[in-house]
Amino acid sequence: MKRSVRNGLIVAAAMAVAAAVVPIVTTTANAAGNLSATFTVDQDWGTGWGATYKITNGTSSTINGWTLEFDLPAGGQITSFWDADVVRTGQHYVAKNKSWAPTLAAGASFSWGMNGSGAKPPINCTINGVSCSGGTPPTSNPPTSNPPTSNPPTSNPPTSNPPTSNPPGGKKVVGYFAEWGVYARNYHVKNIDTSGSAAKLTHILYAFGNTTGGRCSIGDSYADYEKAYTAADSVDGVADTWDQPLRGSFNQLKKLKAKYPNLKVLWSFGGWTWSAGFTQAAANPTAFADSCYALVNDSRWAGVFDGIDIDWEYPNACGLQCDASGPNAYKSVIAALRAKFGSSKLVTSAITADGSNGGKIDVADYAGAMNNLDWFMPMTYDYFGAFNAQGPTAPHSPLSCYSGIPTAGFCSEAAISKLKSKGIPSNKLLLGIGFYGRGWTGVTQAGPGGTATGAAPGTYEQGIEDYKVLKNSCPSTGTVGGTAYAKCGSNWWSYDTPSTIAGKMSYAKTQGLGGAFFWELSGDTSNGELITAVKNGLA
Repeated sequence: MKRSVRNGLIVAAAMAVAAAVVPIVTTTANAAGNLSATFTVDQDWGTGWGATYKITNGTSSTINGWTLEFDLPAGGQITSFWDADVVRTGQHYVAKNKSWAPTLAAGASFSWGMNGSGAKPPINCTINGVSCSGGTPPTSNPPTSNPPTSNPPTSNPPTSNPPTSNPPGGKKVVGYFAEWGVYARNYHVKNIDTSGSAAKLTHILYAFGNTTGGRCSIGDSYADYEKAYTAADSVDGVADTWDQPLRGSFNQLKKLKAKYPNLKVLWSFGGWTWSAGFTQAAANPTAFADSCYALVNDSRWAGVFDGIDIDWEYPNACGLQCDASGPNAYKSVIAALRAKFGSSKLVTSAITADGSNGGKIDVADYAGAMNNLDWFMPMTYDYFGAFNAQGPTAPHSPLSCYSGIPTAGFCSEAAISKLKSKGIPSNKLLLGIGFYGRGWTGVTQAGPGGTATGAAPGTYEQGIEDYKVLKNSCPSTGTVGGTAYAKCGSNWWSYDTPSTIAGKMSYAKTQGLGGAFFWELSGDTSNGELITAVKNGLA
């Protein structure tokens, strides 16, 4: 995460599911001894739908690859998909297993997901050459192929009214509040309430605290606990006084929690700019944990924070600076924090989403820390951007590693799959969404893969812009890898929309993930368009 503009991921999906959607299921006999496939409509928002195909190996032997073929009725189409390679010819679709899931053990099942529009369910379905309702598969399968990209309909599903409170349990909806947003952005804790976001959030991450000298330390005392709020800008309409013991965002968060009793707040430390101190922390994890506990639980803001979030960019790898503390350093720091904070406080962590072979996930023992963390937040955004000034243009937060992606493994599904393969349970992984876009200028090619001359202009930083601006200034013109892109003049942007967030949330549910998180609240519209999409998509 950046200090000024968070290294983020864009995932927003305004997918308001009808209150009583009855799943449409293409039933299968699924008889013992057979390979079968079941199609289920998980969500239907009128202008589109989300569905899952579940492949079940009911035989007594491992299946080495599968090929699913089916037709959609006239007018029906798949607009995005994940966890399978899919090729369309007219109304005929051929789906095959991904290379990272080449086999299906006896008695096992595998599900892949899709979003679509128009007519459904599929017809003429076969799996490895036999009826999807169950049959004995042949012994060999044709080779897999790469899927083409496709564009979803431009219309978005309708939004729905937010709940009046945030009930405990269910999927987590976690949003970052940027400490510095109270300045030029003029975004305050009250805006979390007035936008309707507070009612949809389960957790707020306050970013960032510093890691000076290997210790947790204050990032900005004025914004944190000194700034005086007027009655008009205060959550409860009561102005701060000059002599009250706590002011600033911390006091406003305290008021917000009083209004939404189920809302939890964590203090996040590190980020892109302030991760240098973690190297020193790794040399003495106990001292680091002691300092963090003392700061998070300082009596001046007692009751504000329910735990701590660690955003170390990156253990045993390079971010703004490089760390060489070894593969066990991250695990040791997290263990010390859990020992100090105990079981009554939350300990979470934003981590790399580098799904490449030998990349940042592979050089630190993230799985070794899983028993001491409530959840992980792989930052599945900022994969590509104008930090490579000449391009090639590519979406900064792709869900799937589409054919032609500039770097193998730089997509959400690769990161999630790699983390799960290391033993981290799905429900401890949250999918990351960016409430902003990244862009280039000097671009002539409409689709991804074009060359550029530099960063596109942005309100606060070159090459980056809030969704609330881009939705009007440069509306989406296509999708690739499960996220949106747009070309306006010579500028090329990638960002998530409510429609693409719907697909990402459907993926999160299919994968059994614990929910979603996003960077950051001020990038959304004043009525919380993106967080509504996240919340509804996880419902």
